[in-house]
Amino acid sequence: MAALLGKAQADGGLVVCAPVYAELLAHPKATRKFVDEFLTRTNVTIEFLFDEEAWHEAAQAFAQYAQRRRKSGGAIPKRFLADFMVGAHAWIRADRLFTLDKTRYDRSFPKLRLLP
Repeated sequence: MAALLGKAQADGGLVVCAPVYAELLAHPKATRKFVDEFLTRTNVTIEFLFDEEAWHEAAQAFAQYAQRRRKSGGAIPKRFLADFMVGAHAWIRADRLFTLDKTRYDRSFPKLRLLP
């Protein structure tokens, strides 16, 4: 994992959006000081603002997901808007998304390059 993050950093830097930052802070052992220092030490930038294009992209993907969920009778696991904001942010502001749950993003953002 560390090697993959190091390669991604060498390939052009790392950025997290606000929902990812909030999720990092939600870890039971995390503190704001720890998370902020870790991101600073690893040269990860936090982008707190989402532009209009990101909101449109996230809304479209979320609407398509909601339609699939309704058609399936609710069999698809429930997801949150924040998941779609993460995917839209990566699609618009980055060239890839590092995720441990590729299935969360591959259907809604099929052209987004997912790592690992």
